[in-house]
Amino acid sequence: MTEQARDNIILQVQNVSKRFGGLRALSNVTFDLPEGQILGLIGPNGAGKTTLFNCINGVYPPEEGQVIFRGQEITGWKPYHVARLGLARTHQIVQPLNELTVLQNVMAGACFGRERHSLGQAQEIADQVLAFVGLAERRNELAVSLNVAQKKRLELARALAARPYLLLLDEVLAGLNPTEIAEMVEVVRQIRDQGVTILIIEHVMHALMNVSDRVIVLDYGEQIAEGRPDEVANDPRVIEAYLGDPRLAERLLRGE
Repeated sequence: MTEQARDNIILQVQNVSKRFGGLRALSNVTFDLPEGQILGLIGPNGAGKTTLFNCINGVYPPEEGQVIFRGQEITGWKPYHVARLGLARTHQIVQPLNELTVLQNVMAGACFGRERHSLGQAQEIADQVLAFVGLAERRNELAVSLNVAQKKRLELARALAARPYLLLLDEVLAGLNPTEIAEMVEVVRQIRDQGVTILIIEHVMHALMNVSDRVIVLDYGEQIAEGRPDEVANDPRVIEAYLGDPRLAERLLRGE
């Protein structure tokens, strides 16, 4: 890798391994993520995808390996320290602050994110982000009143209000209908177009394959494939471990 290319890497995951008792959840996972890319992360349930997110953003310290973000090693840092560097995430199971309004939820992201804004500044940012994700009209409603699709957008808005350089999206499309999926995919593309790098876990395969620049595949904590979506979808190991049907790869890449 050239020095220029190395300077363009926003996230380096080097030989990261994680165990839970006798279970090896991750085994020597290694990849680089250049700025401005959308990197998809796929694999069967229990493959270690969310565990990898948790090792990257500090929920779990890995037993082995390193996580380097924007040139700084952050292995084992607490999530709130990582957030202040400009790394934000959403969660597979949405976690709104139910007793607060939609606006207040997003303000929390702005207050505790990279720029650590005052309440006045946080409200301005929250209003901008809510307009972007399509929740402006619900700004004064309690978060608990939102439906699943709206809570997904709220989770995304709170992460965006933290002004991240890198955004980790954990199944942001889960539970959405086809129209909502298409709308959310367009939002993800717009986030990348605004200069935010994205690492996304997703089981909605046609959407992930069509939004990602590259894809990594995990199976039982092992990294079994990495490459362009077309390369990964046609990899025999991926078909055997995850897709199951060689004909599915072609349909996924056509967006079916």
